[in-house]
Amino acid sequence: VQLQASGGGLVQAGGSLRLSCAASGFRFDDYSIGWFRQAPGRKREGISCISPGTGRTLYADSVKGRFAISSDNAKNTAYLQMNSLTPEDTAVYYCAADPLCVVVITPELNAYDYRGQGTQVTVSS
Repeated sequence: VQLQASGGGLVQAGGSLRLSCAASGFRFDDYSIGWFRQAPGRKREGISCISPGTGRTLYADSVKGRFAISSDNAKNTAYLQMNSLTPEDTAVYYCAADPLCVVVITPELNAYDYRGQGTQVTVSS
């Protein structure tokens, strides 16, 4: 089982980035895929989740209207389009998978089945 996150980088405030999470080793349609983030000195924050089988999505209030999650089931990949980035979005972003979307977006439970390596997102002011 592998979740490969990519797409992080350095961007100026107001800019955009798109994160990708490529999954392998499990049935993509049976799981929900999403992201949580962690900034230095702060607790983990669930960002967004999608259930590829149904298309249902969840978003944290802090990113609603700015971030959009999607999936390409043929590629077993989920995407997080991040727009209007601010310095407060600076963090390491992790993708995770679990049958339940709510588990993915509640990372403090540490209950998700799988997690990929993090990708750093840095937003400069």
